[in-house]
Amino acid sequence: MDKKILVKEIIDDGKELIEALDETQFEVKAAMWFYQADSDEWRLLIASPYVEENGPKKAYNLIQKELKKLSLPSGISLKDISLLSPQHDLIILMKKAIRTGAGISDIRFTRNVIDGRLIEDALIYRMI
Repeated sequence: MDKKILVKEIIDDGKELIEALDETQFEVKAAMWFYQADSDEWRLLIASPYVEENGPKKAYNLIQKELKKLSLPSGISLKDISLLSPQHDLIILMKKAIRTGAGISDIRFTRNVIDGRLIEDALIYRMI
C-alpha cells in the first residue's frame, strides 16, 4: 500500500472495514484516515469504547479477524491502523470542528487549524 497517497481503493476499503466493525460489538465512535506529516504516511484511526473496556490486545485481535474475513484489495493491515479511546486528545480536538451522524461520511479535512493545532490532512468517516 502506497503510504503517501490516499487513493480511492484505500478509502473504499476503510469504509468497508468500518461497516464490518459496525456489525460486531466494536462500537466505532470515530474513524478517519489521518496524515502524519512526520512519518509521511496515512493511518486509519479508529476510536471505540471497546478499546478501553477490553484492552488494546483484544481490540486489535477483533480488528485482525475482520481484516481476514474481508481480504481487502488495498492490503490494509494492522500496521496501518491505530486504535484509540474516544477520549483521546486528537478525537476530542477533531470533534470541535466536525461532527457526523452514525453513518459513514466521506469528509476531507485539509490544512485546517483547530485550537492552534494544524491538521495537515484527514479523511473523516465518522465523528460522533
